[in-house]
Amino acid sequence: MNAHEQEHMWSTRYRSAGEDYVFGTTPNRFLAAQAALLASGADALSVADGEGRNAVWLAEQGLAVTATEISPVALEKARKLAAGRHVEVDFVLADAVAWDYPEAAFDFVVAIFIQFADSAQRAHIFAGMARALRPGGHLILQGYTPKQLEYRTGGPSAVENLYTAELLREAFAGLEIVHLQEYEDVLEEGVGHKGRSALVGLVARRPADAAAEPGR
Repeated sequence: MNAHEQEHMWSTRYRSAGEDYVFGTTPNRFLAAQAALLASGADALSVADGEGRNAVWLAEQGLAVTATEISPVALEKARKLAAGRHVEVDFVLADAVAWDYPEAAFDFVVAIFIQFADSAQRAHIFAGMARALRPGGHLILQGYTPKQLEYRTGGPSAVENLYTAELLREAFAGLEIVHLQEYEDVLEEGVGHKGRSALVGLVARRPADAAAEPGR
């Protein structure tokens, strides 16, 4: 699916929800569980952030947040959410695949359920995310595993878009793995992610004394 098709698909989905938020307005539970890792005043990037729930929460923790999103409909809702919660986020209309990820610009890079990409697109996104981390910075990522196809409580329908712990370990071979686990939980994230779910969570750190080289 190309960028235009992605934008149309997501904008249609977000627009059809009206004033409601497809994935709710509270942060992803795995992300929120990393709160002790976050440092007030640090710079964070939230990739393909959707309607703003995770970026807004990060800003509430005192971080300076940049959030990319391909859908202008989602960004409008995200800006409304940020205003209602009295925080500022730099929302950027951008395709996560084509965006020029800046080198060593963020202390935290967050990617929550960004499983819209095929394998080639995913490799490009993951490489950009790792590149964007400052030395010593952390990547926080959550996704669905292939078992999610049995639950069908959210996420993509194509198995190639899903993650395994091994896939993530290989993709981020240039980072130090802090936490990596496949597990199951019951999600309550709006109507988009609701019910028993097969998940994988990753926290990884860019080495302080070496460049990150995903795939090595």
